Amino acid sequence: MTQEQSKASMKRSKPSYIAAITGVAIVLFILGILGWIFLNFQQMGSGLKEEIKMYAWLSTTNKKSIDSLTTYVAGQPYIKSYTYVDKDKAREIYNKENQEDFDKILQQNPLPPSIEFFAKSSYVNKDSLSIISADLLAKFPGIISEVQYPKEVVTIINERSRTIGVVTLIIGIILSIIVIISIDNTIRLAMFSNRFLIKTMQMVGATQSFIARPMNIRAVINGLISSAIAIAAVWAVITWMESLVPALKTLRSFKMYLFLFGGILIIGVGISLYSTHRSVLKYLKMKLDELY
Repeated sequence: MTQEQSKASMKRSKPSYIAAITGVAIVLFILGILGWIFLNFQQMGSGLKEEIKMYAWLSTTNKKSIDSLTTYVAGQPYIKSYTYVDKDKAREIYNKENQEDFDKILQQNPLPPSIEFFAKSSYVNKDSLSIISADLLAKFPGIISEVQYPKEVVTIINERSRTIGVVTLIIGIILSIIVIISIDNTIRLAMFSNRFLIKTMQMVGATQSFIARPMNIRAVINGLISSAIAIAAVWAVITWMESLVPALKTLRSFKMYLFLFGGILIIGVGISLYSTHRSVLKYLKMKLDELY
């Protein structure tokens, strides 16, 4: 190959990174929006579980016994929040919820004191709540008369959450595969225009690592740029949606956004680097005639 032909090949194969960055950013943006929807569904399910109130009805008003119980409850890992409700507070709540005053009918307050608490979402299932109830009754006999919670509601929420979780997981896996293939094809298409440059460098004696290193570095940079664009666009959409539906702000979670944006970054950089390196190796193994 003459010097003029080499220069012509290198000029013709000058990489166009803008199209690749834009294409990857669009695909990552779509993945980010779908991921946000999926994570919000999970947050909503957890929120519903943590709204289920449990009651530990007390058979005593002894302050020392009640203090011992509340101290124990406060230290349990399953507790999200708890409140001690004495007989007077119980009467006030009953009158407010039923819009009536039973003091006009009854001379004595029949309502027992109680510990009302909400469990963390991971514990709100049939087995865990049964264990919690049995543990409280066993450790505080004569203090707790009964532990109550809406068992049917717990069963229904868990069954529906499980069904929705399986469906969304399957959809998420399928979409992730599609996204990864789309990014891979976008990068490979961009690298196709570099095939003559890669081959020319090999023909003038450059080693495989020398040829691949700058392209791999460029792939990481492009992946970071694409990810940054996608993250900014996803955040803009999230902010816009929250302005339309303020209730969505209650689902905000640092952990959720760290997982979402971290996932976009890892996928963007990882697939860009993998696809670029694989394309470089592919064209290095090809004969010159096969490039045309």
